[in-house]
Amino acid sequence: MPSWDSYRAEAKARGALAMEVFVAVSTPVAPPEEIRAVLPDHLAYIRSLEAQGALMMAGPLSDETGMEMQSMGMLVLRADTMEAAHDLAAQDPMHLTGCRSFTLRRWLINEGSLSVTVGLSGRTIELG
Repeated sequence: MPSWDSYRAEAKARGALAMEVFVAVSTPVAPPEEIRAVLPDHLAYIRSLEAQGALMMAGPLSDETGMEMQSMGMLVLRADTMEAAHDLAAQDPMHLTGCRSFTLRRWLINEGSLSVTVGLSGRTIELG
């Protein structure tokens, strides 16, 4: 397998987007009631990351069946380095309090699409 940087350069050379972001998968460690108690602080932190431009996307993950919540979550972070992304994820109150642990990976976005519809008179925004 090529190095990450080599693969990224190859992807960019062939015309792929090759946009690097960082994905933190957050896994529960504490009981659900402790996780719920930290949720307001976690959500405030997520909003602050969004306001700074450091958060691309975030939200909960289901279990493997797709039918149950398990207090897992995923953060897609914008950062210049793996270390900077690690620091952003580590400062999440869920991780600071030990309610959740996380793993961090680089993600190279090469393909896909995103649609945005803005309704001017209705002041609506729809993602698809």
